[in-house]
Amino acid sequence: MDFKNVKPFPKDFWWGASTSAFQFEGAYAEDGKGLSVADVKAIPEGTTDFKIASDHYHRYREDVALLAELGLKAYRFSIAWTRIFPNGNDPVPNEKGLQFYDHLINELIRHGIIPVVTLYHFDLPLALEKAYGGWRSRRIIDDFDRYCRTVFHHFGDRVKHWLTINEQNMMILYEVYLGDGRKRLPAKEKYDICHTMFLAQAKAVQSCHELVPGGKIGPAPNIVAVYPETSAPRDVLAAMDFDQLRNRLYLDVACLGAYPEALWQWFLDHQCAPAIEAGDMELLQNAKPDFIAFNYYGTTTVRYLPLDAEGPKFENEPEGPAKRRAFMTALSSAPGIAMGVKNQYVKETSLQMAIDPVGLHATLRQLWERYRLPLLITENGCGVPDTLENGKVNDDYRIEYLRAHIAECQVALHEGVRLLGYSPWSAMDLVSTYQGCTKRYGFVYVNRDEFDLKDLRRIKKKSFDWYRKVIATNGADLSNE
Repeated sequence: MDFKNVKPFPKDFWWGASTSAFQFEGAYAEDGKGLSVADVKAIPEGTTDFKIASDHYHRYREDVALLAELGLKAYRFSIAWTRIFPNGNDPVPNEKGLQFYDHLINELIRHGIIPVVTLYHFDLPLALEKAYGGWRSRRIIDDFDRYCRTVFHHFGDRVKHWLTINEQNMMILYEVYLGDGRKRLPAKEKYDICHTMFLAQAKAVQSCHELVPGGKIGPAPNIVAVYPETSAPRDVLAAMDFDQLRNRLYLDVACLGAYPEALWQWFLDHQCAPAIEAGDMELLQNAKPDFIAFNYYGTTTVRYLPLDAEGPKFENEPEGPAKRRAFMTALSSAPGIAMGVKNQYVKETSLQMAIDPVGLHATLRQLWERYRLPLLITENGCGVPDTLENGKVNDDYRIEYLRAHIAECQVALHEGVRLLGYSPWSAMDLVSTYQGCTKRYGFVYVNRDEFDLKDLRRIKKKSFDWYRKVIATNGADLSNE
């Protein structure tokens, strides 16, 4: 809908930014921290690992001061499970780990920044993966709940907003930090894992409501609008079906306590329906979240893929843009549902990330109209190589990306969507999941290369001053001046 005028952003809108522990903290084996699967997983050739990252662990006071200078109202970060329990289920928590997050949370609060904490962001304790297969075993439900209850008890007097599992759908659909990375998991195994994650998440929701006075908690999947390639009826239905597979599965179960009906029949037909035990559905139905956090980078476009058709070939470790696109297309395809295709109407960054701010608007509308829960955008950003010239980074491309997405958020708010806040990825440069530190997202440049740590100096980009102005004017001034 087009409007002559739109309402301003609410006065209590959370202007934020986000990071995750394993991509930002570094200090991967210091002060009693155990190893996670992210610490040992094979990484693409030519990219750095996560051992040092941005060295936030040793520089958190300097970093929080920068976040305060930026004017953030909220900061979304994750707790590393292995800093609290090095082996995932140790008899007692690691005091040094608790102490680090105590200091970080206190520093944020001292600067008037609301901490929004993710409980799990891809970094499963390696010891649990070795002991019983990690998420492959229902044993992890109790271990995860014990970890969650520990951090709720310890930090719940100061942290009132929690996210459960970051991008569960990316872990299942694209196998991000799932399995050993050498071969695709069978569909049945993946959806059993997915169901176990749902149960673990539900227990975390219940524990938060029990232990954190006034605490609010929600899931944090990656959600995007799904477009049909054409107006052909089969393509339109394929987009609806793929929306169930990619998006609705993860929010229907979390928010409604039920699997999408059509998708469940597809699971049964393909012999990959997860095993449901007595009490499972009751737990899911009795653990309702308070809001939905979601990450958005760009929409997906699909065409119908018949059941007997051969889909795109899977390539395990793609190299370069063409192979990367083929890799993502293969993983965005399911026989009898849909196949991912390129959308000619959607622009892309230099690293083949979609630029679709209108798609964010559509996604906000779809989520609000289906679930009627407050929404919080916890990731959205422009990941590209930045160039430091004469001590400056002139990232006008990032400003334009964010400006367009924020403008669509304002229209969605005007239309009645209850959007709590906007926390782009990322607050500062960190190490990308797949493309190292060359793929930069932050408002602050971290002075390092893939294998040269340099001085790790923090340098404010042009987008830093722009976003500071946006926050100071509560979104009234989005101009690049």
